[in-house]
Amino acid sequence: MRRALTAGAAATLLFTAAGGAAAAPAARHVPAARHVPSAPSAAATSRAPLPAPHHGRLWPLAALSAERLATGDLVAAAKWGTGSPIDDPVRERQVLDAVAEQARQLGADPGATVRVFRDQIEASKIVQRGLHRRWAADPAQAPTVRPDLNEVRKEINRINTALVRALAASPQARSAPSCRPLLAVAAARVRHERHLDALHTVALARSLRSVCATPA
Repeated sequence: MRRALTAGAAATLLFTAAGGAAAAPAARHVPAARHVPSAPSAAATSRAPLPAPHHGRLWPLAALSAERLATGDLVAAAKWGTGSPIDDPVRERQVLDAVAEQARQLGADPGATVRVFRDQIEASKIVQRGLHRRWAADPAQAPTVRPDLNEVRKEINRINTALVRALAASPQARSAPSCRPLLAVAAARVRHERHLDALHTVALARSLRSVCATPA
């Protein structure tokens, strides 16, 4: 409960900082067993540029984080009814070791990369726990198809690689004083475009907590 309240506060701060740049759509249920959405096209990315030089480096971080969160729905569906725990320390360590090595190969900061991915992992758990609670309360909403977890993890690995590259390409944007307000605008826009419900909005805020190097 404490973690949920903390994440909720983070979401409030994140999207309040956007200054109402994107209207929040009504919450809706996101089906668990669905195709993982692809990243927006370049045309979609460019149609509403953010008002600052660093926006081009920060928007992909919010977009990829939301894309990664979408796989949390599939992980939740894969684990639903199996007794498999949401926490998976072995898998988490594998992910963190892999992204740290990728960051080193790109000449990026492994420590900063790992901090961001710890947040990504915790955000995915917020989605998974929230969906499991939803399905337990209303079995009619529970998934009827169980995704192949190994295939889902391949997609997660693909997104992880893209996110590491986006982090490696954005050190100046992430250390700039404008990082937090611009990231908030980017996150609000992603929230609007993807029609995120309350659960995924909270999770998106959690996933972006360590992106900016400037103090919160």
